[in-house]
Amino acid sequence: MPQIIFLPNADHCPEGAVIQAKTGETVLDAALRNGIDIEHACEKSCACTTCHVVVREGFQSLEASDELEDDMLDKAWGLEPNSRLSCQAVVADTDLVVEIPKYTINQVSEGH
Repeated sequence: MPQIIFLPNADHCPEGAVIQAKTGETVLDAALRNGIDIEHACEKSCACTTCHVVVREGFQSLEASDELEDDMLDKAWGLEPNSRLSCQAVVADTDLVVEIPKYTINQVSEGH
């Protein structure tokens, strides 16, 4: 069973976290199942960027993003080459190191 290592994030996991993921589940579903409440305003439908994460290690093990996800990612705050929407990034059999960005578009627009 692959692990997802979440780097420390003041709002979501201040100490960081190491969780077990199921092959075939999304990074978001694994996080939510383990008490890491990543925002997902569109309810996992790939219609926003609130679940944006940066995959620091293991990125190549993920299936490639599709055109819809790429279009959404273009709107993400703090976009990086290894950015993914966690609702679309499906865990394979490789461990991942994931960073939850400090801000999302929702947080920026709401003034947090």
